[in-house]
Amino acid sequence: MTTELRFSKDHEWVRVESDGVAVIGVTDFAAGQLGDVVYVDLPEEGDTITAGTEMGEIESTKSVSDLFSPITGTVTEVNQAVVDAPELVNASPFEDGWLIRASFEELPEDLLTREQYTELVGE
Repeated sequence: MTTELRFSKDHEWVRVESDGVAVIGVTDFAAGQLGDVVYVDLPEEGDTITAGTEMGEIESTKSVSDLFSPITGTVTEVNQAVVDAPELVNASPFEDGWLIRASFEELPEDLLTREQYTELVGE
């Protein structure tokens, strides 16, 4: 994991790319727990997302899970590569397997540091 990332307790990560733009994905821990990801349902460009609320679904060979937004903002880009090849979430959760980019005003205070997230999941 990269130290520049922040994490939600729902196992999503946030990487601030520039002022007011962040990339969101699913952690490697969550991807491992899910098993082989076979489908993702993501918000569309222009949709509003709200921290702590559902923004989509992720389906694996084991189960279907909700995706929760770690920030409040507006979706500026959807990773079409993940829609077309959901297995990227397993293969490269922090790089090629990112889910969306979104503009935002401020990061929620309850996002975890890498160390806090590692402690949460017991890694």
